[in-house]
Amino acid sequence: MSHTAHIPSHRKPRRNAPTSALRAGVAGGVLSTIAVAGAAGPALAAEPVTQTIEMPTITAGLSTAVAESAQATQQVAQDLQTQAQEDAAAATAAKAAKKAKAEAVRKEEAKKKAEAAAKAKAEAAERASRTEARTALSTTSGSASTVATTSASTSSSSSSSSSSSATGSVASVIAFVKAQVGDAYVSGGTGPNSWDCSGLVQAAFRSVGVDLPRVSQAQSTAGTQVSLSNLQPGDILYWGGAGSAYHVGVYVGGGEFVGAQNSSTGVVQRPLSYDPPSGAVRVL
Repeated sequence: MSHTAHIPSHRKPRRNAPTSALRAGVAGGVLSTIAVAGAAGPALAAEPVTQTIEMPTITAGLSTAVAESAQATQQVAQDLQTQAQEDAAAATAAKAAKKAKAEAVRKEEAKKKAEAAAKAKAEAAERASRTEARTALSTTSGSASTVATTSASTSSSSSSSSSSSATGSVASVIAFVKAQVGDAYVSGGTGPNSWDCSGLVQAAFRSVGVDLPRVSQAQSTAGTQVSLSNLQPGDILYWGGAGSAYHVGVYVGGGEFVGAQNSSTGVVQRPLSYDPPSGAVRVL
């Protein structure tokens, strides 16, 4: 055999192992790396090294679990975003409600102030109207006052005798009002120890069975109108116009009357010159 002849080798074919191999699998965040290295040079009499490593594979169940975990994470993120939006909306609504409440309180206070101002204005106007009416009455009744005073002076003796000689219902009315002299004046008072002007007159005539209206305006037209120069005991005196009188009293004769004047004087007996009346009506 020739020395140069090819001698077949009985060695097994050499497998070329990769310098390094890497397989990665995701299983709960675990990364596995395996490297396989082999010598490429010829060995004198050694058999080549052959090694096989089974790499982990991603199963269908693991893949589903990973997908579900990702989906759950996404859902949590969405829930947090939704909660943040709801919190922001609630804060905005609370702020708007607080502002609306403050505005409502402001409007209510403004309304109360306006009502108080209107009430004060109305009261002032009413006082001014009364003052104007009394001023006009004083002007228009100046002559009547003179006539009444003169009449009272000239007929003092006859009036005095008329008062002392009054009988029946007239005497009872006069006795009633004189018995209340000294009582207090209270607006709306109807006795027995406090009166206003029309309350006293009404009670006096009720004591003899005569029912009169409650207020002075109506009492000033409840009987027959008589002149101040022709007064008789028991006549109702009024101040102001007939039907719009603001005060009443009872003529008791002798040029005097009894009336519940005001809160300062109470029920008094005074001469006609003290506060000359505007007119009179006769009921009895």
